[in-house]
Amino acid sequence: MTTPAIRIQGLTKDFAVGMRGVKLRAVDGLDLEIADNEIFGLLGPNGSGKSTTIKIILGLLDASKGQCGIYGKPSHTVEARKSVGFLPEAPYFYRYLSGRELVRFYARVCGVPRVSINEQVDSVIELVGMTEAAHRRVGTYSKGMLQRIGLAQALVHDPQLVILDEPTAGVDPLGAAAIADIVRELKLRGKTILLSSHLLAQIEGLCDRVAILHRGKLVREGRVDELVEDGQAESLVVEGLTAEGMVAVEKAICEQGGTLRRVEKPRLSLDTLFLNEVKQREASRQSIDAEEGGAS
Repeated sequence: MTTPAIRIQGLTKDFAVGMRGVKLRAVDGLDLEIADNEIFGLLGPNGSGKSTTIKIILGLLDASKGQCGIYGKPSHTVEARKSVGFLPEAPYFYRYLSGRELVRFYARVCGVPRVSINEQVDSVIELVGMTEAAHRRVGTYSKGMLQRIGLAQALVHDPQLVILDEPTAGVDPLGAAAIADIVRELKLRGKTILLSSHLLAQIEGLCDRVAILHRGKLVREGRVDELVEDGQAESLVVEGLTAEGMVAVEKAICEQGGTLRRVEKPRLSLDTLFLNEVKQREASRQSIDAEEGGAS
């Protein structure tokens, strides 16, 4: 059995709030498994636990309970993190460095051998489409260029797992499309990509599987095409029917000379699925709060 890129079991994270020992549960008993060489989308509204989960995976936070592993190794160990590249939502880079100097700096930090640094730096800069601007200072870059040079620094040590937190936030549609193309290329190269984003339409066309988090809990998880399929209905795609034939539909298809091309499940958009799931749980939460308030 292939070792999953990420395996999360019973993950819980509590934060202390105030001076009275009150705890805020950011992640609540999360179980999640991400296979090797897939693009996985992590979705959820603000406060759903996405960033906390990513920080635990990266070893930046310790879990209160549960386990998190990267390719079979505990995520808090240095050995596990050697195989990870990370691009945060709002990266801060030294503005006085050129793009090439910045990527070279991170290559040295990540332990890329000196004999191969130049080759690695040139390769990832070309991959993200920044070759012509690599000589310019980072302080002159647009938001889209910053994200792409940030992606280059995340890839320069050739990690097997790439974690991208809102990689297209604030980027124009052309820049977002370019980043999506880079993510697809990474998968072709055998990488695993964990992608957190609010741009649901992009996630739908990019990810193999997604998970929706709400108040720290896993709401839905699975392949995108399965999640957005409406299993309660079927649609008929018909060609060549007259207006009269449309009234009778199935019964009159053959009589009216129409051809039933295929039967398929109507699809919801990922946006609709996401909003429905979140709204249902918000309504349930409000109902519980109202009952508890009435009882007290």
